[in-house]
Amino acid sequence: MSSLISWLTGLLAGIPKEAVIFIVSMLPIIELRGGLIAASALGVPYFRALWICMAGNILPIPFILWLLIPIFAWLKEKTRLKGVVEKLEARTLSKKDRIQKYEFWGLVLFVGIPLPGTGAWTGSMLAALLGLERKKAVIAIALGLCMAAAIMSFLSYGLPWIIRNI
Repeated sequence: MSSLISWLTGLLAGIPKEAVIFIVSMLPIIELRGGLIAASALGVPYFRALWICMAGNILPIPFILWLLIPIFAWLKEKTRLKGVVEKLEARTLSKKDRIQKYEFWGLVLFVGIPLPGTGAWTGSMLAALLGLERKKAVIAIALGLCMAAAIMSFLSYGLPWIIRNI
């Protein structure tokens, strides 16, 4: 992931650091996890970075929850994209057991534990595809983002500080 973040920050050179971490945090797969790593690498002060990354990561969530199903239905009508959409749906739904078993808290943990293939984007897609109540899904995803932010804050800012000061 660090090489991807390096590539992105190089691509976005000349843009203010805050805009870079906001954009990085909005991207699927990278999300807040990558945004906080990039912010730390770019020297953005922690509290500023935290709020910018949280805002960037949460911004796409309502769009995913409310528009994913209609967009996927429209894309499936296009013969070239039907297979891609069905593959993405199948890949996303392969992770549904974690959420269906524990429901609300399953979604919180799915979004909150920063592992590959988890996060707000995938959690939102799962919530939409499973037909979870949107209001509860938004709250669960927001709580999961807070959890991921705490973990990634320690890994991006706390751990490097400890290592420098030993």
